[in-house]
Amino acid sequence: MNRSTLVMCFGDSLTAGFQSPTRDNPTGQETPYGQFLQSYLDDGVEVRISGICGEVTGDMVMRFRRDVLEHRPGYVPILGGTNDLGWNASPPEIMRNLIKMYEQTLAIGSLPIPVTVPSIRVEDASESPEGQAWIAGHLARRKQLNQLIHSYADSKGLASVDLFAVTAEPEGGQLAAIYSNDGIHLTTAGYQLFAQQVAKILKPLLARSALS
Repeated sequence: MNRSTLVMCFGDSLTAGFQSPTRDNPTGQETPYGQFLQSYLDDGVEVRISGICGEVTGDMVMRFRRDVLEHRPGYVPILGGTNDLGWNASPPEIMRNLIKMYEQTLAIGSLPIPVTVPSIRVEDASESPEGQAWIAGHLARRKQLNQLIHSYADSKGLASVDLFAVTAEPEGGQLAAIYSNDGIHLTTAGYQLFAQQVAKILKPLLARSALS
């Protein structure tokens, strides 16, 4: 099937590329991974970014038709759930919203690219039993949601991006310091890695579509 070469990166602040102010960058900045993604793909591919800070997946579903489907993209990397988890929504509830967007994308003949939710980083969390329990609970809910995302992708034969795995510390599962801007959002290096992982999925899909 010859799909459109429009790639619509859809999500919340992690798609928008938000970074909190830091000592090195006191004003904060936005480094959307879609801008990096564009540089990794051929000139004939157009990458657009639709990320809104603070959105939960219910908000994303509400604007999905207008901001994504009406543009008839060929490919839609979808990352959502971080803010839902922050509001203590259950992973199955979050997944229901994600599935709505995946299914709507498939229904128009486009390919969703599910993206797992990255970890969080809390400095000194392991110094007290309470801190250890808190971080363990947050990581467990992220892992549960991400397993649901993987299971859905596998059931549909979809390629997915495991952003959690590539940005987390292997020993504790927290977001690696090099990729952590403020414990939740990514650094520029993190957004670049995100783009590389999406490009790795997209390149063979685009090549296959061009030959069909």
